[in-house]
Amino acid sequence: MSGSEHLRLGRILYTNVWPVYHYFDPSSLSFPATTRTEVPAVLNRMLLQGELDMSPVSSFAYGMASSDFLLLPDLSVSADGAVKSILCFSRKPFAEAVKGKIALTNTSATSVNLMKIIAEKAYGARPEYISCEPDLEEMLKHADAALLIGDHAIRADWANTEYAVTDLGEEWKKWTGHSMTFAVWTVSKKAAERHPAWIGELAAALAASKRRSLEDLTPVAQEATEKLGGELAYWQDYFANLRHDLTPERLEGLRLYFRHAWEMGLLPKQAEIGIWTNNTEIRVNE
Repeated sequence: MSGSEHLRLGRILYTNVWPVYHYFDPSSLSFPATTRTEVPAVLNRMLLQGELDMSPVSSFAYGMASSDFLLLPDLSVSADGAVKSILCFSRKPFAEAVKGKIALTNTSATSVNLMKIIAEKAYGARPEYISCEPDLEEMLKHADAALLIGDHAIRADWANTEYAVTDLGEEWKKWTGHSMTFAVWTVSKKAAERHPAWIGELAAALAASKRRSLEDLTPVAQEATEKLGGELAYWQDYFANLRHDLTPERLEGLRLYFRHAWEMGLLPKQAEIGIWTNNTEIRVNE
């Protein structure tokens, strides 16, 4: 089957997207679709290389090629303060550790660049960065601080008894006063133009799954407990703390993140944010 005959969907491997997907069944769609589940870095690459039509991806990946993609409305992985799964571990206090060497996970672009923005702009540091597999003990053999995300960060936090832990969502909120959007649901303009009805149906199905999950997060939390361990209360609190909407306030925080990334040379050009709705593109910043 070619890309013109079915939709190629991505799904982030981590639990932070589960409320959007818990009641989503691709086989119930009226059109054929395939799903690829990967860590954000892999999905980012696949989307940018045209191997996926729609996927949740790191916000930074969208910023890299925003002129070719649109955001599905009212879907994101955001936090208005602590996110609990984007964590920096260090032996020294964070303000000291960021002045040394930082080991960055190789599984996501948004959090890696958020770490750089906070270290350099908020703390005025000029650290050395190294990219690593998400293994905390190995990372801290070579660095003063280590950034982990998603389920890797959660498990490391559970097991931690000796390191200082800094939540980057909390740091961003404290510094800017804004929420932080870590991932967005992105559709290529080509797919949106080719199959507008399919994209509309897909967006509606994901939104319906999210709404149903948020009405009662217990089933999502129970699944996390069964698959990853931990206490039910932890997962209920974790999912309740996340934000999966894309409100004007979320977009304002996202624009600020993109602006900092561009000013630091992390983005090659200023990102534009375009929202897909009924096959009509809405520009929310120019």
